Amino acid sequence: MFSLKNKSAIITGGGSGIGKAIAMLFARQGAAVHIIEMDSEAASATAAEIKSAHGTAFSYSCDVSKQQQVVDTFNLIAQADILVNNAGIAHIGSADTTQEADFDRVMNVNVKGAYNCLFAAIPLMKAKGGGVILNTASIAASVGLVDRFAYSTSKGAIFAMTLSVARDYLHDHIRCNSISPARIHTPFVDGFIAKNYPDNQQEIFDKLSKSQPIGRMGKPEEVAALALYLCSDEAGFITGCDYPIDGGFIKINT
Repeated sequence: MFSLKNKSAIITGGGSGIGKAIAMLFARQGAAVHIIEMDSEAASATAAEIKSAHGTAFSYSCDVSKQQQVVDTFNLIAQADILVNNAGIAHIGSADTTQEADFDRVMNVNVKGAYNCLFAAIPLMKAKGGGVILNTASIAASVGLVDRFAYSTSKGAIFAMTLSVARDYLHDHIRCNSISPARIHTPFVDGFIAKNYPDNQQEIFDKLSKSQPIGRMGKPEEVAALALYLCSDEAGFITGCDYPIDGGFIKINT
């Protein structure tokens, strides 16, 4: 079950965290993995790790907010059975403390970046007779989080985008779903804590972990397992859905 043999999977933001875990798992399941990243060194390192485990991987340096770069990269890959729109950035601030430049930066990467990849991938999928798209949304699309105005706005757009794409391409045999992680323990989280709370890192880590009812942060590998299912043929009857993976945060906390 859950084989991706002979499939080409494009994963944005695949150089670290959730994206890397998805890339590694998809490669183990037989996919040819194409990692798109701003950080070319991180992308190359993930690709090298996959290759060392006898998988197939390629890395590309690309700014997803720039449409022509995205189109050129996807045309170079030339085949997209699976697209995982995972690249994204965060921002801390409320509506009256978020500066215009920061708001634009989050929208350009998180929303326009996803759109650019859809714009480039869907023609490739239509030409082949179908495909699967998985967007990374967030629990921030469903609940109010303190000081996450721009980020929450962007992830709400991702959720709406998922529904729109799922509806528009039903007859092209293109499925589109999203996943909504809560706090996942990634290098980004460690870096955030170290930067903002250098004197009490363990205390903050424990506090953030316990903010989820299950009592801990999620693991990137757990998110990757859900992504694998939704991108596999076994999920062929699923489209237009969002799947929280949140340790009970949405349903138990709200």
